[in-house]
Amino acid sequence: MSDHYEQLVEIAQALVAPGKGILAIDESSGTIKKRFDSVNVENIEANRLDYRSMMLTAPGLGEHISGAILFDETIRQSLPDGTPLVKLMEQAGILPGIKVDAGAKPLAGFEGEKVTEGLDGLRERLAEYAKLGAKFAKWRAVITIGEDIPSRACIDANAHALARYAALCQEAGIVPIVEPEVLMDGNHDLDTSFDVTEATLKALFAQLYDQNVMLEGTVLKASMVISGSEASDRAGVEDVAEATVDCLLNAVPAATAGVVFLSGGQGDVEATAHLDAMNKMGDMPWPLSFSYGRALQAGCLKTWAADPKGNREKAQKVLLHRARMNGLAALGEWSEEEEDA
Repeated sequence: MSDHYEQLVEIAQALVAPGKGILAIDESSGTIKKRFDSVNVENIEANRLDYRSMMLTAPGLGEHISGAILFDETIRQSLPDGTPLVKLMEQAGILPGIKVDAGAKPLAGFEGEKVTEGLDGLRERLAEYAKLGAKFAKWRAVITIGEDIPSRACIDANAHALARYAALCQEAGIVPIVEPEVLMDGNHDLDTSFDVTEATLKALFAQLYDQNVMLEGTVLKASMVISGSEASDRAGVEDVAEATVDCLLNAVPAATAGVVFLSGGQGDVEATAHLDAMNKMGDMPWPLSFSYGRALQAGCLKTWAADPKGNREKAQKVLLHRARMNGLAALGEWSEEEEDA
């Protein structure tokens, strides 16, 4: 581990640098198809490259975006002039990352629960991704709240896989982002979300410890403690912020390099407001930032899709605005006045 110690710490700290967060553009083929279908864009490689390169070439994106998580196809792509996307990102000061899991599959013997696959052959894939320029990676586990679930077995299976993935990343000199997402689907209340998130995080960090993963070179991608999307009386911004911070303080060791949140179906401004409220609560043991997909992309995608050639700059401005707003929220300096300006 000592071979890569300094390199891992440096990359992890750069990912959560003050006022910066991560752009998640690692949608799988199925997910990007859904996004494109929703705006009537054909899901072909040329369009995927055009859309993602439009975002990555937004002037000044690196001021608020420290890294971007890519899909396997994207990390291998080049612009029509032959410039690899990875090179373009490096010039913009944006670290290239890569999604390496093979997706969440039904967990045998546990109805309604999932376990993420992709450990087989991961060492070799990571070595290749490192050669392609990846500085960090991401693995997402999915925890569902429902009647009598999640089970302890499901939480433990996912925590174990996340820890083994993280250890393999660090061996390859790549910073692991560990993402145990507690889904907000359902009608559960804030307290249930808190209990499940806390149990999941405690299991994860116990496994990271068992697998000799260095926390100073690891970033946690966490879901916020939030009411279920179908809950009748959903908790407000302050309650979500307080519950999330309390939960993290209970379960996340101070040595962890940083915590970046996923938006997980929240609205654009809602995700920004929650992050800002947490950072307004004062100093934390770790930086709290963002790793948003939809909450950074939604408006930008809509604008671009209306006229992919003509609206390129307009779509970039929409993305830059959201990146700046979340950058301010990561410092606890966001406001509705800033949002409207």
